[in-house]
Amino acid sequence: MTAQLRTAPDQDRFTAETERFRRELLAHCYRMVGSAHDAEDLVQETYLRAWRSYSRFQGRASIRSWLYRIATNVCLTALKPRPIRMLPSGLAGPYDGPDRPPNPVAPGEVSWLEPLPDAWIAPSAGDPAAMVIERESLRLALIASLQHLPARQRAVLILREVLAFSAAETAEILDTTTAAVKSGLQRARARLNELEPEPEGLLEPTDERARALLDGYIAAFERSDARLLEQVLRTDATLEATPFRDWQAGRAMCLHILDAYVLGAPGDWRMIATTANGQPAAVVYHRNDDGVLRADGVVALAATATGVSRVVKFHDPALVATFGFPHVLTR
Repeated sequence: MTAQLRTAPDQDRFTAETERFRRELLAHCYRMVGSAHDAEDLVQETYLRAWRSYSRFQGRASIRSWLYRIATNVCLTALKPRPIRMLPSGLAGPYDGPDRPPNPVAPGEVSWLEPLPDAWIAPSAGDPAAMVIERESLRLALIASLQHLPARQRAVLILREVLAFSAAETAEILDTTTAAVKSGLQRARARLNELEPEPEGLLEPTDERARALLDGYIAAFERSDARLLEQVLRTDATLEATPFRDWQAGRAMCLHILDAYVLGAPGDWRMIATTANGQPAAVVYHRNDDGVLRADGVVALAATATGVSRVVKFHDPALVATFGFPHVLTR
């Protein structure tokens, strides 16, 4: 009976065995490529390839590791012709030149990192501790750093450190040796430590302190009140926004740029709280000249016990729909 099913698998059995891994595979592909939309496409390709080869799956490995082998190789193939996705802070140091509005990068010059809606990967129920680990492995700072690793080193690090596959299992997934896995992991760890030597202790987005910081940030924009922002940001806060090359370091510089070029008048901005990459976030609307509040993008905050240490704004109206919100606010 089993052999017959292996020879001619039906859709119901395939779905029952594989569908429960879809969300974690989406998170895996996102860590690899830094784009929510690309990750979604790569998961679709993973399931298409898995279905096509399901009749040849003999169960020597678990169905989970088999799917991860397919997904990882799909990602590695997709990454070969693509530039890495970055944040402005990955291009150069903070801007310290003459006062000017933020300087946008020419379209197509840089591939920008994208935020990941928590709702895309959050399980309906699960171990709270495991959910915390999952969120920590998707923080924006970590995802941005991962993109600077060579693709196979990135895969080794994610499979070993995030997903807890053994060296032997990782070697099987990547069709290499355990010695190569151990060497790749050592190099990846060293490079990651250079990029992010002291990862911050961020508050969980459900923490009351994190929500208070997000509420304060939203209120500051909606009221056009720089003094409220001063209360929210740490003295060493950084501010960056895609698709702009310039980014600011230090609360004074952040406040100057926002007050001089961004905040506008009370009512120009509307924000709705959400979560992205395991961090407090908001979808952003801006009131245009016609008086209509239209989608503007998504902002994510790095919330700590002493205030917001990092603000990353993704200026892309299409992201608002990705997070499940309308393009235009009618009230």
